[in-house]
Amino acid sequence: MTTTELVYGLSAAAANLVGALAVTSGRRWSVQALDRTLAFTAGFLLSVAFVELIPAAIEQSGRAAAVTALLAYLAVHLTQHTIGRHFHFGEETHAVSMLVSRSALVGLLLHTFVDGVAVASGLLVSGAVGTLVFLGVLLHKFPEGLAISSLFLAAGARRSTAIAAAGLLGVATFAGVALTDTFTGLQSYGLAISAGVTIYVGASNLVPELQPRSGWSTPLSFIAGCGVFFAARSLL
Repeated sequence: MTTTELVYGLSAAAANLVGALAVTSGRRWSVQALDRTLAFTAGFLLSVAFVELIPAAIEQSGRAAAVTALLAYLAVHLTQHTIGRHFHFGEETHAVSMLVSRSALVGLLLHTFVDGVAVASGLLVSGAVGTLVFLGVLLHKFPEGLAISSLFLAAGARRSTAIAAAGLLGVATFAGVALTDTFTGLQSYGLAISAGVTIYVGASNLVPELQPRSGWSTPLSFIAGCGVFFAARSLL
C-alpha cells in the first residue's frame, strides 16, 4: 500500500467517525443545510462516475466494464432493498428496531468496501483520478456516518454502539483500499464496480431523497457539485 492510499483510506474512514460523533453529541442539524450538502455531493459523485470512472473502466476492460458496472449497480440495489431498505442519508428521527439498524449496517458494508476499491482503483489510473474519486468518497462519508449512527440511536442503542457502527463502515472502506492491491480481479474491474456503485449512490440514494424539496437551493447545490468537480479536475 502506498502512502497516498494509506492517507486517503484513513481519511475516508475517519470521516465516517466524524459523522457519528456529530450526531451522538446531541447537536441538532439544519435539515436544509444537510439537504444542500447531499445535493452537492450527488452532483460531484455523478460527475466523477460519468466523466472519470466509466471512461477509464471501458478503456481498461472494454465492453466487460459496462456489464460489470451494471452488475455492481444491481448488487447494491438488491442489497439495499432487501437488507438495508430502511437506510437513508440523513438523521433518523423515528424509532426503529435494532434489526432494522443492523440490517442497514450490513447493507452499507458492501457499499463502503467499494468506496475503498474506488479510491485505490482511481489511483492506479493516475494521481489526479484517484484524488477526484477520493474527494467524491469523502464528501458522502460524513452524512453516511451521521445516518448510520442516528439509526442505531433511534433503535435504542448506546452512543458507543452507534459510533462503533460508523467505525465498521470506516474499516470496510479501508479494507477496500488495502485489498485492491492484493486481488487482481479488483485491479482489473475495480473501476467498473466503483462506477456502478457510485452511480447508485448519487442517482438512486441521494437524488430521489432530494427531489421532494422545494425551492432552488437544492438543485443549485447539485449543479454546484458538478461545477466544483470540473474545477478540481482542471486544477489536478
